[in-house]
Amino acid sequence: MASFLDFEKPIAELQARIDELRETAEGGDHDLEAEIAPLQAKSDKFLREAYAKLTPWQKTQVARHPERPHFNHYVSALIEDFTPLGGDRAFADDQAIIGGLGRFRGRRVMVIGHEKGDDTASRLKHNFGMGKPEGYRKAIRLMQLADRFGIPVITLVDTSGAFPGIQAEERGQAEAIARSTEQCLNLGVPLVAAVLGEGGSGGAVALAAGNSVLMMEHAVYSVISPEGCASILWRTADKAADAAEAMKVTAQHLKELGVIDTIVPEPLGGAHRDADAAIAALGDAIAAALTGLDGLAPENLRQMRRAKFLAMGRI
Repeated sequence: MASFLDFEKPIAELQARIDELRETAEGGDHDLEAEIAPLQAKSDKFLREAYAKLTPWQKTQVARHPERPHFNHYVSALIEDFTPLGGDRAFADDQAIIGGLGRFRGRRVMVIGHEKGDDTASRLKHNFGMGKPEGYRKAIRLMQLADRFGIPVITLVDTSGAFPGIQAEERGQAEAIARSTEQCLNLGVPLVAAVLGEGGSGGAVALAAGNSVLMMEHAVYSVISPEGCASILWRTADKAADAAEAMKVTAQHLKELGVIDTIVPEPLGGAHRDADAAIAALGDAIAAALTGLDGLAPENLRQMRRAKFLAMGRI
């Protein structure tokens, strides 16, 4: 059964009526298509209108939709012969951050990203995509491996932020994130990063300091969650919508500010409504970004990255 967001209530009501009529038609001899067609047209119209004027807070809700495709879905569809590589060779194998070797449209690549999980059991297993120090140290190890063998790196970012628990702080969370960001910037091979849903704080930047940063149309990317920002500024999470507006968290805002390079279009109603189309669109965008980086020397790739990120915020 489809899951609808708060602002999609009129669409949900229409869809419930459409589903009811279709069940009635299947169980009897009546042809109700004449009644269903105008309701479907009205539902599609509401959907187009709603997604044409999403607020930053509504886009945040879409980015968090539980049925939105995650790392494993993109890898299954885009990467051939994916071979996961686990562990940081120091403490443990963090399941929130997954990485491995594979082939993307005939090209050898190293793919690293956050996995949130699809149901309660898998979300607990993957810690809701919130990486721990060993996850970022694993990412560093895999990036170094890719650099050694001249293999381009693709990172798929989808996290509300790095894990904030005491154990993570005891094991050096801030240092691990900083080292992972540093490794991204120092790579001598192309690094293409894509924000799939949520790009939260340093937990996202640690994998996203790339030559080319892509962002799905309804994804969000920010230094803190809207709720967290509201709790600091207004002492209440009820102001999350105002915080989302002020922080410029959407792909459209960030493209204007020069934080990201490319907005990847999503199917009408968001990636969760047509995962195959969304994944294919991202695949095309990644391919274009990698092609644009072909033939560049390691030092040129490093200089491009550094110039890109140093330029942010300059007036």
